[in-house]
Amino acid sequence: MRRRLGTSGLSVTPLALGTMTWGNAVDRHDAGDHLRAFLDAGGNLVDTAYGYGGGESETILGELLDDTVDRSDLVLCTKSGISRSGGTRRVDVSRRALMGQLETSLARLRTDHVDLWLVHTWSDEVPLTETLSALEWAAASGRARYVGVSNYSGWQSARAASLLEQSRVPLVANEVQYSLVCRSPEDEVAPAAEALGFGLLAWSPLGRGVLTGKYRNGIPSGSRAASDHFPGFVDRFLDQHSVQVAEAVTMAARGLGVSAAQVALSWVRDRPAVAAPIVGVRTTSQLRAALGSLDLVLPDEIVSALDDVSA
Repeated sequence: MRRRLGTSGLSVTPLALGTMTWGNAVDRHDAGDHLRAFLDAGGNLVDTAYGYGGGESETILGELLDDTVDRSDLVLCTKSGISRSGGTRRVDVSRRALMGQLETSLARLRTDHVDLWLVHTWSDEVPLTETLSALEWAAASGRARYVGVSNYSGWQSARAASLLEQSRVPLVANEVQYSLVCRSPEDEVAPAAEALGFGLLAWSPLGRGVLTGKYRNGIPSGSRAASDHFPGFVDRFLDQHSVQVAEAVTMAARGLGVSAAQVALSWVRDRPAVAAPIVGVRTTSQLRAALGSLDLVLPDEIVSALDDVSA
């Protein structure tokens, strides 16, 4: 149950465990439970970032790698270029910042390399050639086995792939927001991925939780929409269109006897160029439900209906 990431030789499970909430909504004990449940189900791709939880996400994961799980069982992905200071989001994709952040990430993760290292976002403030030189350095030094980008548009991805190719360093991934309520990657990013051979990792595949149906009757306590850690995280997907899509997903789930989350994850998993959706959870029961999507293949008529209502 593995897929190649784009046309690279890196094989990943078609569901990744996201750790953005580790260190705030998820403590070390629960994180350990999540990681063990994920590995027990056959999962291998774990996604984190330098800026998640002010560094706590990587630190917790490093502690778990040190005493709970075998490093070789994981495909470890981290990202650099975004940090937070005093609640302010800071983007710096200069060579200096990226190299420094990767060194810090490796120390937190207690490993000498990551399997996949991504530039977390595009920035007009730094020449692309400079940003990509950090990826080339990481690949050449062995600190990253594979490299890629995150939140790049179609043309940005294509330009990055072209420049990296000149150095014989393939761009293997672009991590982008993609779900039934955010289908913008289909305009340019997915076609670029298919043409150039990089895979898509879909973050927020549940539409920031909206597609689970949890917001159909208001904002429940404990949800990200009610959290101080993620202000405004869900607001843009609480519009009428998203509500209609969520209702359609819930109806499909009832007909199949599965959860709405499983339907939404299966839909994005099987879109062209997608290697894996990345799911972040607060509880082990949520993770087990998400893992159930691995065995679900949506009937063509349901896929077509979801395509239509979410268009």
